[in-house]
Amino acid sequence: MKNFISYICILAFFLTGCAPRLTVEKKSDLQKQLEEMIKTDQIAASHWENEWAAYKDSVFTQNKIRVENMFKEYGYLGFDLVGEDGSNNFWLIVQHCDKFPEFQKEVLKAMDKEVKQHNADPNNYAYLYDRVQVNAGQKQKFGTQLDYDVEKTGRAFPKYGLEDSVHIDEIRADYHLGPLKDYLNQMTIMHYEMNKERYEQMGITEPKVY
Repeated sequence: MKNFISYICILAFFLTGCAPRLTVEKKSDLQKQLEEMIKTDQIAASHWENEWAAYKDSVFTQNKIRVENMFKEYGYLGFDLVGEDGSNNFWLIVQHCDKFPEFQKEVLKAMDKEVKQHNADPNNYAYLYDRVQVNAGQKQKFGTQLDYDVEKTGRAFPKYGLEDSVHIDEIRADYHLGPLKDYLNQMTIMHYEMNKERYEQMGITEPKVY
């Protein structure tokens, strides 16, 4: 019995020792680094013009290197390590690491465990899951990554299709996402407003929602 208790104590000590232990100062430092990176990330992400391509690539690559080092040292940066805002910033930077799909997959796997422990945003997980799928040319589970019918209607639709279109709203609801139709209509309207002049020249005077 004593040997069994000793074994449990040693195991508990080992597991606790393996968990990341951050001081208040270190947590604050990580949060500030992520906040700093997200500022440049959002500037880069907001520009699709060709002349911004080199800048975007540089920003996303440099940010990837930094968050990958954090990930290797601390694991997935969940709510417990960097708070909700910091965790969201970490996820968004990974979301934009499209040139590094293996890194995205690695983070996604770790994030899955954190979501189940309520230590990461299930909504964010859905977006990263679909991002990984799309980057591999595969169908999506949640329908978060979109393309647009720019030649005819301007409607948004899930890029490469869905794994299960019949139960899509149930699947989305499990990860705190609203009905797919509402999401597609919202994004269709946004896309239309951003390209209104072009669509009006095509004779489309209002968003063609589902």
